[in-house]
Amino acid sequence: MSFAGRMSYGDYLHLERVLDAQEPLSQAHDELLFIIQHQTSELWMKLAIHEIRSAIAAIEEDRLRQAFKMLTRVARIFDQLTGAWDVLRTMTPSEYTEFRDALGQSSGFQSWQYRAIEFLAGNRNLAMLRPHAHRPEILARMEEILAGPSLYDAALRLLVRNGFDIGEEAQRVQWRETRAENPMVLSAWREVYQAPDSHWALYELAEKLVDFEDYFRRWRFNHVTTVERIIGLKRGTGGTAGISYLRKMLEVELFPELWKVRTEL
Repeated sequence: MSFAGRMSYGDYLHLERVLDAQEPLSQAHDELLFIIQHQTSELWMKLAIHEIRSAIAAIEEDRLRQAFKMLTRVARIFDQLTGAWDVLRTMTPSEYTEFRDALGQSSGFQSWQYRAIEFLAGNRNLAMLRPHAHRPEILARMEEILAGPSLYDAALRLLVRNGFDIGEEAQRVQWRETRAENPMVLSAWREVYQAPDSHWALYELAEKLVDFEDYFRRWRFNHVTTVERIIGLKRGTGGTAGISYLRKMLEVELFPELWKVRTEL
Protein backbone atom coordinates (compact mmCIF):
# COMPACT_ATOMS: atom_id res chain seq x y z
CA MET A 1 0.00 0.00 0.00
CA SER A 2 3.03 2.28 0.10
CA PHE A 3 3.79 4.28 -3.05
CA ALA A 4 6.59 6.42 -1.69
CA GLY A 5 9.20 6.70 -4.43
CA ARG A 6 6.99 4.89 -6.96
CA MET A 7 4.71 6.18 -9.69
CA SER A 8 1.10 6.18 -8.48
CA TYR A 9 -2.21 6.53 -10.31
CA GLY A 10 -2.26 10.27 -9.65
CA ASP A 11 1.35 10.66 -10.77
CA TYR A 12 0.72 8.86 -14.09
CA LEU A 13 -2.36 10.95 -14.90
CA HIS A 14 -0.93 14.22 -13.52
CA LEU A 15 -4.16 14.61 -11.60
CA GLU A 16 -2.84 17.56 -9.64
CA ARG A 17 -2.65 19.52 -12.91
CA VAL A 18 -6.01 18.29 -14.21
CA LEU A 19 -7.96 18.83 -11.00
CA ASP A 20 -6.38 22.21 -10.28
CA ALA A 21 -7.31 23.52 -13.76
CA GLN A 22 -10.83 24.61 -12.75
CA GLU A 23 -10.76 28.25 -11.66
CA PRO A 24 -14.27 29.75 -11.50
CA LEU A 25 -14.41 33.53 -11.84
CA SER A 26 -17.61 33.96 -9.84
CA GLN A 27 -19.34 32.56 -6.78
CA ALA A 28 -22.07 30.93 -8.92
CA HIS A 29 -22.64 27.27 -8.05
CA ASP A 30 -23.01 26.15 -11.70
CA GLU A 31 -19.84 27.73 -13.07
CA LEU A 32 -17.86 24.65 -12.07
CA LEU A 33 -20.25 22.50 -14.15
CA PHE A 34 -19.75 24.83 -17.12
CA ILE A 35 -15.96 24.70 -16.87
CA ILE A 36 -15.75 20.91 -16.46
CA GLN A 37 -18.20 20.37 -19.34
CA HIS A 38 -15.95 22.31 -21.71
CA GLN A 39 -12.63 21.05 -20.39
CA THR A 40 -13.66 17.41 -20.70
CA SER A 41 -15.05 18.09 -24.18
CA GLU A 42 -11.66 19.47 -25.19
CA LEU A 43 -9.98 16.32 -23.87
CA TRP A 44 -12.29 14.11 -25.94
CA MET A 45 -11.64 16.32 -28.97
CA LYS A 46 -7.90 15.90 -28.44
CA LEU A 47 -8.40 12.14 -28.71
CA ALA A 48 -10.64 12.55 -31.77
CA ILE A 49 -7.93 14.57 -33.52
CA HIS A 50 -5.38 11.87 -32.71
CA GLU A 51 -7.65 9.18 -34.13
CA ILE A 52 -8.68 11.08 -37.28
CA ARG A 53 -5.08 11.95 -38.15
CA SER A 54 -4.09 8.32 -37.62
CA ALA A 55 -7.04 7.14 -39.74
CA ILE A 56 -5.99 9.43 -42.60
CA ALA A 57 -2.48 7.98 -42.50
CA ALA A 58 -3.84 4.41 -42.38
CA ILE A 59 -6.10 4.99 -45.40
CA GLU A 60 -3.24 6.55 -47.36
CA GLU A 61 -1.16 3.44 -46.58
CA ASP A 62 -4.02 1.02 -47.43
CA ARG A 63 -4.21 -0.18 -43.81
CA LEU A 64 -7.97 -0.12 -43.88
CA ARG A 65 -8.74 -2.43 -40.99
CA GLN A 66 -6.79 -0.16 -38.66
CA ALA A 67 -8.57 2.87 -40.14
CA PHE A 68 -11.96 1.27 -39.53
CA LYS A 69 -11.12 0.75 -35.86
CA MET A 70 -10.01 4.37 -35.49
CA LEU A 71 -13.10 5.76 -37.21
CA THR A 72 -15.36 3.61 -35.04
CA ARG A 73 -13.64 5.12 -32.01
CA VAL A 74 -14.15 8.67 -33.35
CA ALA A 75 -17.88 8.02 -33.74
CA ARG A 76 -18.05 6.76 -30.16
CA ILE A 77 -16.15 9.83 -28.95
CA PHE A 78 -18.86 12.03 -30.45
CA ASP A 79 -21.50 9.82 -28.89
CA GLN A 80 -19.81 10.53 -25.55
CA LEU A 81 -19.69 14.26 -26.32
CA THR A 82 -23.37 14.22 -27.29
CA GLY A 83 -24.32 12.66 -23.97
CA ALA A 84 -22.37 15.32 -22.09
CA TRP A 85 -24.87 17.97 -23.19
CA ASP A 86 -27.45 16.17 -21.04
CA VAL A 87 -25.45 17.13 -17.97
CA LEU A 88 -25.11 20.78 -19.03
CA ARG A 89 -28.85 20.98 -19.70
CA THR A 90 -29.47 20.55 -15.98
CA MET A 91 -28.38 24.20 -15.72
CA THR A 92 -31.26 26.66 -16.07
CA PRO A 93 -31.18 30.09 -17.76
CA SER A 94 -31.35 31.77 -14.35
CA GLU A 95 -28.32 29.81 -13.14
CA TYR A 96 -26.30 30.60 -16.28
CA THR A 97 -26.94 34.35 -15.99
CA GLU A 98 -25.27 34.27 -12.56
CA PHE A 99 -21.84 33.90 -14.18
CA ARG A 100 -22.26 34.55 -17.92
CA ASP A 101 -20.78 38.05 -17.71
CA ALA A 102 -17.61 36.56 -16.18
CA LEU A 103 -16.95 34.73 -19.48
CA GLY A 104 -16.16 37.98 -21.28
CA GLN A 105 -15.67 37.29 -25.01
CA SER A 106 -14.72 33.64 -24.52
CA SER A 107 -16.82 31.19 -26.51
CA GLY A 108 -16.76 27.58 -27.71
CA PHE A 109 -16.72 29.13 -31.20
CA GLN A 110 -13.05 29.86 -30.50
CA SER A 111 -12.10 26.22 -29.84
CA TRP A 112 -9.14 25.53 -32.12
CA GLN A 113 -9.51 21.78 -31.56
CA TYR A 114 -13.07 21.86 -32.88
CA ARG A 115 -11.77 23.78 -35.89
CA ALA A 116 -9.03 21.17 -36.34
CA ILE A 117 -11.63 18.39 -36.41
CA GLU A 118 -13.63 20.19 -39.10
CA PHE A 119 -10.50 20.84 -41.16
CA LEU A 120 -9.35 17.23 -40.77
CA ALA A 121 -12.75 15.91 -41.83
CA GLY A 122 -12.87 18.17 -44.91
CA ASN A 123 -14.84 21.32 -44.01
CA ARG A 124 -12.05 23.76 -44.78
CA ASN A 125 -13.65 27.16 -44.36
CA LEU A 126 -10.59 29.41 -44.28
CA ALA A 127 -12.58 32.29 -42.77
CA MET A 128 -12.61 30.23 -39.58
CA LEU A 129 -8.88 30.85 -39.17
CA ARG A 130 -9.59 34.45 -38.13
CA PRO A 131 -10.60 33.73 -34.50
CA HIS A 132 -7.11 32.27 -34.03
CA ALA A 133 -5.15 35.02 -35.78
CA HIS A 134 -3.76 36.28 -32.47
CA ARG A 135 -2.17 32.87 -31.73
CA PRO A 136 0.60 32.11 -34.27
CA GLU A 137 1.32 28.71 -32.73
CA ILE A 138 -2.32 27.67 -33.26
CA LEU A 139 -2.34 29.06 -36.79
CA ALA A 140 0.74 26.95 -37.50
CA ARG A 141 -1.12 23.82 -36.36
CA MET A 142 -4.08 24.71 -38.58
CA GLU A 143 -1.84 25.35 -41.57
CA GLU A 144 -0.17 21.98 -41.06
CA ILE A 145 -3.58 20.30 -41.30
CA LEU A 146 -4.59 22.37 -44.34
CA ALA A 147 -1.37 21.43 -46.15
CA GLY A 148 -2.43 17.78 -46.40
CA PRO A 149 -5.46 15.78 -47.53
CA SER A 150 -8.51 15.60 -45.31
CA LEU A 151 -10.16 12.39 -44.20
CA TYR A 152 -12.57 12.55 -47.12
CA ASP A 153 -9.75 13.41 -49.53
CA ALA A 154 -7.96 10.26 -48.36
CA ALA A 155 -11.11 8.23 -49.05
CA LEU A 156 -11.41 9.69 -52.56
CA ARG A 157 -7.75 8.94 -53.26
CA LEU A 158 -8.50 5.36 -52.23
CA LEU A 159 -11.30 5.25 -54.80
CA VAL A 160 -8.77 6.25 -57.48
CA ARG A 161 -6.28 3.59 -56.36
CA ASN A 162 -9.06 1.05 -56.75
CA GLY A 163 -9.72 2.02 -60.36
CA PHE A 164 -12.59 4.49 -60.04
CA ASP A 165 -12.70 7.51 -62.33
CA ILE A 166 -13.51 10.67 -60.35
CA GLY A 167 -12.36 13.11 -63.02
CA GLU A 168 -10.27 16.14 -62.15
CA GLU A 169 -10.70 15.35 -58.47
CA ALA A 170 -8.02 12.69 -58.91
CA GLN A 171 -5.41 15.39 -59.67
CA ARG A 172 -6.40 17.67 -56.81
CA VAL A 173 -3.40 18.66 -54.69
CA GLN A 174 -4.52 22.06 -53.36
CA TRP A 175 -5.92 20.89 -50.07
CA ARG A 176 -6.59 24.24 -48.37
CA GLU A 177 -10.02 24.89 -49.84
CA THR A 178 -13.22 22.97 -49.18
CA ARG A 179 -13.79 20.82 -52.25
CA ALA A 180 -16.89 21.17 -54.42
CA GLU A 181 -19.37 18.35 -54.84
CA ASN A 182 -18.50 16.19 -57.84
CA PRO A 183 -21.02 14.10 -59.85
CA MET A 184 -18.25 11.66 -60.80
CA VAL A 185 -17.50 11.06 -57.12
CA LEU A 186 -21.21 10.46 -56.57
CA SER A 187 -21.21 7.99 -59.46
CA ALA A 188 -18.23 6.13 -57.99
CA TRP A 189 -19.88 5.78 -54.59
CA ARG A 190 -23.09 4.63 -56.29
CA GLU A 191 -21.13 1.85 -57.99
CA VAL A 192 -19.66 0.85 -54.63
CA TYR A 193 -23.07 0.73 -52.97
CA GLN A 194 -24.70 -1.13 -55.85
CA ALA A 195 -22.13 -3.95 -55.61
CA PRO A 196 -20.88 -4.01 -52.00
CA ASP A 197 -19.59 -7.57 -52.23
CA SER A 198 -17.27 -6.52 -55.07
CA HIS A 199 -16.03 -3.40 -53.25
CA TRP A 200 -16.35 -4.43 -49.63
CA ALA A 201 -13.44 -2.41 -48.21
CA LEU A 202 -14.65 0.81 -49.89
CA TYR A 203 -18.23 0.03 -48.86
CA GLU A 204 -17.19 -0.42 -45.24
CA LEU A 205 -15.09 2.74 -45.31
CA ALA A 206 -18.04 4.70 -46.68
CA GLU A 207 -20.25 3.45 -43.86
CA LYS A 208 -17.61 4.29 -41.24
CA LEU A 209 -17.49 7.85 -42.61
CA VAL A 210 -21.27 8.14 -42.54
CA ASP A 211 -21.31 6.75 -39.01
CA PHE A 212 -18.78 9.39 -37.93
CA GLU A 213 -20.78 12.21 -39.51
CA ASP A 214 -24.03 10.84 -38.08
CA TYR A 215 -22.67 11.11 -34.53
CA PHE A 216 -21.01 14.46 -35.34
CA ARG A 217 -24.37 15.85 -36.48
CA ARG A 218 -26.08 14.57 -33.35
CA TRP A 219 -23.47 16.39 -31.26
CA ARG A 220 -24.07 19.60 -33.20
CA PHE A 221 -27.86 19.23 -32.86
CA ASN A 222 -27.64 18.67 -29.11
CA HIS A 223 -25.40 21.74 -28.92
CA VAL A 224 -28.09 23.81 -30.66
CA THR A 225 -30.91 22.61 -28.43
CA THR A 226 -28.82 23.05 -25.28
CA VAL A 227 -27.88 26.62 -26.17
CA GLU A 228 -31.47 27.49 -27.10
CA ARG A 229 -32.73 25.99 -23.85
CA ILE A 230 -30.28 28.04 -21.77
CA ILE A 231 -29.90 31.40 -23.57
CA GLY A 232 -32.75 31.45 -26.10
CA LEU A 233 -32.05 33.75 -29.04
CA LYS A 234 -29.43 35.95 -27.34
CA ARG A 235 -26.09 36.51 -29.11
CA GLY A 236 -23.21 34.26 -28.18
CA THR A 237 -20.56 35.48 -25.75
CA GLY A 238 -17.94 35.46 -28.51
CA GLY A 239 -20.01 37.73 -30.76
CA THR A 240 -21.68 35.10 -32.97
CA ALA A 241 -25.38 35.28 -33.74
CA GLY A 242 -25.91 32.50 -31.23
CA ILE A 243 -28.61 29.99 -32.05
CA SER A 244 -29.04 31.14 -35.69
CA TYR A 245 -25.31 30.58 -36.31
CA LEU A 246 -25.46 27.11 -34.75
CA ARG A 247 -28.51 26.15 -36.80
CA LYS A 248 -26.68 27.20 -39.96
CA MET A 249 -23.84 24.85 -39.03
CA LEU A 250 -26.32 21.95 -39.00
CA GLU A 251 -26.60 22.31 -42.79
CA VAL A 252 -22.90 21.67 -43.38
CA GLU A 253 -22.18 18.19 -44.81
CA LEU A 254 -18.71 16.73 -44.36
CA PHE A 255 -19.11 13.92 -46.91
CA PRO A 256 -21.85 15.19 -49.26
CA GLU A 257 -21.72 12.50 -51.95
CA LEU A 258 -22.07 9.77 -49.33
CA TRP A 259 -25.37 11.27 -48.22
CA LYS A 260 -26.66 11.98 -51.72
CA VAL A 261 -25.88 8.47 -52.95
CA ARG A 262 -28.71 7.17 -50.77
CA THR A 263 -31.19 9.00 -53.00
CA GLU A 264 -29.56 7.51 -56.09
CA LEU A 265 -29.91 3.87 -55.03
